[in-house]
Amino acid sequence: MLLPVVGLEMNSSMDDISMIQQRHHLVVRELGGEIDLEIGPHDDDPSFTHTPLITVPPQESSADDHEENKNMGAIVSHSHLPSDDQELLKSLPAKRKKKVVKRWREEWADTYKWAYVDVKEGTTRIFCSICREYGRKHRRNPYGNEGSRNMQMSALEEHNNSLLHKEALRLQMASKDKIIADKPIYVKALMSKSAGSIVEAALKRDPNELEFIQSVQEVIHALERVISKNSGYVNTMERLLEPERTIIFRVPWVDDRGEMHVNRGFRVQFNQTLGPCRGGLRFHPSMNLSIAKFLGFQQTLRTALSPYRLGGASGGSDFDPKGKSDNEIMHFCQSYMDELYRYMGPDKDLPSEEMGVGTREMGFLYGQYRRLAGHSQGSFTGPRLNWSGSSLRTEAMGYGLVFFAQLILADMDKELKGLRCVVSGSGKIAMHVLEKLIAYGALPITVSDSKGYLVDEDGFDFMKLSFLRDIKAQHRTLRDYSKTYARAKYYDEAKPWNERCDVAFPCASQNEIEHNDAITLVNSGCRILIEGSNMPCTPEAMDVLKGANVLIAPSIAAGTGGVVAGELELKEYNLNWAPEDFESKLQATIFYKEPQNKNNYEAMKQTYQRALKTAAEFGYQKESPEALIHGAVISAFLTIASGMAEQGCV
Repeated sequence: MLLPVVGLEMNSSMDDISMIQQRHHLVVRELGGEIDLEIGPHDDDPSFTHTPLITVPPQESSADDHEENKNMGAIVSHSHLPSDDQELLKSLPAKRKKKVVKRWREEWADTYKWAYVDVKEGTTRIFCSICREYGRKHRRNPYGNEGSRNMQMSALEEHNNSLLHKEALRLQMASKDKIIADKPIYVKALMSKSAGSIVEAALKRDPNELEFIQSVQEVIHALERVISKNSGYVNTMERLLEPERTIIFRVPWVDDRGEMHVNRGFRVQFNQTLGPCRGGLRFHPSMNLSIAKFLGFQQTLRTALSPYRLGGASGGSDFDPKGKSDNEIMHFCQSYMDELYRYMGPDKDLPSEEMGVGTREMGFLYGQYRRLAGHSQGSFTGPRLNWSGSSLRTEAMGYGLVFFAQLILADMDKELKGLRCVVSGSGKIAMHVLEKLIAYGALPITVSDSKGYLVDEDGFDFMKLSFLRDIKAQHRTLRDYSKTYARAKYYDEAKPWNERCDVAFPCASQNEIEHNDAITLVNSGCRILIEGSNMPCTPEAMDVLKGANVLIAPSIAAGTGGVVAGELELKEYNLNWAPEDFESKLQATIFYKEPQNKNNYEAMKQTYQRALKTAAEFGYQKESPEALIHGAVISAFLTIASGMAEQGCV
């Protein structure tokens, strides 16, 4: 079911219309209505002339409404138009006609997903699913007909270049007020009443924290069989879902023009049952408490799967580092750490890099922490070791995702070599995924950013990867890549999931794969999905992928490489290794190279085998698309629950 349910008044002639709650938008769509926008002037079906259309009560309409009705093939018959408008219609040259049939065949439903029927001020209209607008600017199907991929993308580009679409984007960007849309919470049914009570309690306590509630539901679904065997885990989970410490504070800072600004800072130390907290810092305008809690919850499970005794945390700010000077970023980071430093320390909580936070930001944060704390014991995970070489933490995260894919394929008697891979994102993790895919002979073909995606059908190689990194370092658009490599193409306002592929690596942000994206991904041939970002799929998308038997490697397991590398940095900090020595040891930790420490060498492989073993113990077959997800969550939870039981009510 969908919460909250929104009511909508409807007349008796609309009895066969059902409400479909979509994320951010409520639409009314006729069950089985067919939209036909590709009929030529002489191709009319004679039987169609007297076919009754969707009827609506006659009402007063403005001149603008009549103009739009004429241009879009409105759902009101000509007999309802004023005589002046009828004369005008007769004088117009023949045009492509548009019709809406009262009932539509199910086989056309996928073809016309770009459009939907809704009631606007008492009049039924056809709306564009991209812009949520109607009228003559949307006469053409932006996704094309059932034809070649080139036809579809050409039509999509035509739509994106339309004046109405551009004007809508311009007004949205120019608005200084943040657009707050009602986002319904997708609640999935649970077989167990005990498990359902946990979700119900979380919804009651934090009804507005969508991302956190979503992550809680995913975990509870994976734990359903565990909870049904031991009802005592209900109380354990309720305690686990309440963070040990939530810190929210203001971050005032001054820009280069001397103007004062204020942002909001967060740090959620979610759970320290197993040890001191570790977790990333995210600087992004969308950052809020819900995202901080969901990231901290995911990190708690991830560290519980690692070979180290660690807790989980996350945090950041709604500060946007894009377009800011080094001086402005330094001032912000110092102000952020002025408040947070009292909660930091190698035995308390050490942050690491995340979205919007790189070596530069971590350097500023650590410098202010050292100054305020009065010592330099330990280091944040992620900045340059001894400030002389590069950290391998983000490399290890990206490399680990590829290695996890290798482990899955090895169990299928396959390898990465020659497989087509789509990668989303173009940050540090995505670039390191590309690097290791190229090294293992795979064919990575895409990267993406917030404005669209880039595809190179020839695949990226090390020279092209170097060029991509230069583009990102110079803050240029990915579109510049296609100016150098003619066979590459950049698609605006699109995602890479429609490209033919064998393995997908979503490495951009949470909920980047929605329901329609999942359908497209399945139809593109994807059979394995490795989660590089935290919770990259919406619940609806997960249902589609599982139903199509796409094997999903959860980020809490596949991302263990970052945890391992971060702890190596801290444990070996005083050895004063040269960067190349550190890289050699770290790669021995993550990949099949001669190891100095067998336990570290086996870290990723042990995580994979641990997840599969736990899944088998609770009845999930190895071939099941849920095996790795449920096995990883169950294993992590049981580890944390055991520690919580030993430590009493804390």
